Amino acid sequence: MTKLAAALVLVCACALVAPPLAAAQTDYLIGPQDVLTVTVYDHADLSGKFTVDADGSMTFPLIGRVKAAGLTLRALEDALRTQLADGYLKNPQVAVGIDEYKSQRVFVMGEVRGPGAYQLTGDMTIIEALAKAGGVSQNAAEEILIVRAPPGAAAAGPSMPTDKEATVLRVNVRELQAGALSQNVALHDGDTIVVSRSQAVYVFGQVRSPGAYPIDRGTTVLQALSLAGGVTDRGSTGRIKVVRAADGKKKELKVRLTDVVEPGDTLIVAERFF
Repeated sequence: MTKLAAALVLVCACALVAPPLAAAQTDYLIGPQDVLTVTVYDHADLSGKFTVDADGSMTFPLIGRVKAAGLTLRALEDALRTQLADGYLKNPQVAVGIDEYKSQRVFVMGEVRGPGAYQLTGDMTIIEALAKAGGVSQNAAEEILIVRAPPGAAAAGPSMPTDKEATVLRVNVRELQAGALSQNVALHDGDTIVVSRSQAVYVFGQVRSPGAYPIDRGTTVLQALSLAGGVTDRGSTGRIKVVRAADGKKKELKVRLTDVVEPGDTLIVAERFF
């Protein structure tokens, strides 16, 4: 596992053991199939769990059918309070929370251990979604995409970065692991998280462990050689060449240790002259 993937797995693990968010999320929009917990203080007969039906409404004692879908929890509290006060109760105190989130979801795709659709719960962030998906794999790239469908679009399935009307947000895993709050994006219903496979370079010749190695953007020749275990005693750091494809043709380049490699490059370390 690369250090980058290991770091993000650790971050995701921390998210899994962190204290859960409060059940009542003030900005969560209620949707069909959500199960709500409604508490009317000092009135146990009016309190309980209520499922939002497919038409977006639910049946509540005394009142009857109440519109719930599309409202925040606070807005539904206000609506129930107003209707109960209209001839039923004096100054009713009402609290609404989410018992089961079922109406909203996000999709996690690519280099994660458990790709799929996950319920959007409260103020879920990208770290929490990756944690639900089991964390990223060792082949994950350092940049993660969040593809957000346009407002009002139905989230029947994952969105693609190529969708013309979608908004694509980019999250840098290194900054996320370092604690940059700006990178821990809050997710919306229907968001698709795309974890791409990291690009690789190939290192051959006089290195201790020849092979293919995943790299991040900005990786230098020296760093690529380090991934391959470093140069052997017979190898020369002054005789390194890169084979790079350009315009459908391969060309050989002489490089220095500080030069940046590109995905798909093949590094060849030649032997010393003496």
